[in-house]
This record gives sequence, structure tokens and C-alpha cells, in this order.
Amino acid sequence: MRKYFWCVTLVIFFFSATILSWRSPVGSKSNGGVNSTLSAKELFNQYVNNLYQAANLQGSGLAFDVFEKAFTGYTNLRLNHQLPQNSAILTVIDYSKSSAEKRMWIINLFSKQLLLNTWVAHGQGSGMEMPDKFSDRNDSHQSSLGFYLTDDVYMGKHGRSLRLDGLDEGFNISARMRSIVVHAANYVGQRAINEQGHVGRSFGCPAVAPEVANFVINTIQGKSVIFINGNDERYSSKYLDETAPLNMMAADSTSFDIAKL
Repeated sequence: MRKYFWCVTLVIFFFSATILSWRSPVGSKSNGGVNSTLSAKELFNQYVNNLYQAANLQGSGLAFDVFEKAFTGYTNLRLNHQLPQNSAILTVIDYSKSSAEKRMWIINLFSKQLLLNTWVAHGQGSGMEMPDKFSDRNDSHQSSLGFYLTDDVYMGKHGRSLRLDGLDEGFNISARMRSIVVHAANYVGQRAINEQGHVGRSFGCPAVAPEVANFVINTIQGKSVIFINGNDERYSSKYLDETAPLNMMAADSTSFDIAKL
């Protein structure tokens, strides 16, 4: 009986120790820290993925890694107070895609909605259907990669147009001087694709079809973010630094909300 008693006691002891040492995988915070089972990077990726899925960006053809870059830059710009508090709009242009594809996305990050997916032109100097050369040089007629802030609307030679300011030194900082703007162009749209297999080309401007131009300009004007992606290994940007967003996630993952930054 004594041997049986000690066996039962040992079983109860080990079972109790296991219960006391167990931590929920969902986790709780300790001293303001994050869930011990998920790193800040994983939490940030999870938040970005939730946005990506909610807006059905995969179904519209926007690659996750491109959206993640764009969102990282947008987050850094908000943290640096370079955006208005109510700036919910993120525009992504992916010049790694053919101009015959709808490669421009306008996304409301607060409501997690894709507002528009449409065609957009690239510069004549950047290539034919697939742009493979990019420059910030004046008169290059090439597109420029990187992050931009939209500004004001004006009436120019292409009609109603939207000024852009490039934010990446060495890649698009000359956008204002080069008159790189969003404007309507008859050579953009399904008709042009039917005639020549791809849309026409600009002098470097991200030109859009006339039937969507007013919607695009009205939606993104006034200090919203545009990110232009492309196949160029030289491109780099301080806005792609994940340090600040990850530090924010590490501080308190439960309260992360892009609308409240």
C-alpha cells in the first residue's frame, strides 16, 4: 500500500507541475511586451496579411511582397508624421507586370477595401510592354520607382492632372521638376490593348484611362502615398526600413491599428 501511495503522489506532483508551467499559445502580455510565441515581425506580417486578404488583393493580382513593401513605407510615413491623420489611401503601381495587365491598385487601408484596379502607363524610355529601365533624369522619358506623395490638382496640357512629389533620393526626387503627374491618356485602356497588345507609353507619367482619371485623381489627391515597384535591383528606400513598425508591434501588439497612428 505504501508503494502504491508514493506512486500516486508522484503522478499527482508531475501533473500539477505541468499545469503550473503551461502557457497559452494565444499568450498574454508581460510588462507591456508581446506574445512570447510570436515575434514582432510575425505579428506585423500577420497584420499585413489580414489587410491583404480582407481587400482580396491576391484575387486582383497584387503580389503580397509588393503590397508589404508599400504598406511598410506607408506605415513609416505615418510614424514620421508626413501624412495627414485621415490619410487612408495607398496606391500601388507594379511595373514588374506587363502594361496589358491592370497593375495599379488604389486601396483604403482603414476600411480594408480595394477601391480600383486599373491599367497605368509607363515611360517611353523604360521599354515597350514590360518596363526594364528606370531613371530620375530629366528628359529620360523613363518611369521612376519609389514612394511618392500626391499633392494638388491643376489644369495642364493633358487636362485635369495631379502633381506628385518623389520621396526617394536618387530614384524619384526630381518628379516635380520633371512634371511627373497623374493624368488621363487616350492610349491607356482596353481599346489600346486590343489594337497593339498593350497600352501606350507616356513621358514618364503614370497616366490612366480617361474614364477613370477623375475618380483616380479625386481619390488620391492631397498627401496620399503612391508606391511604384519595378524590376531594378538598385532600388532602395529608407521607408522600407521595418525597424520602427516592428518596434511599435513589440511595444503593444494588441493595440496596433494603422488608423490610430
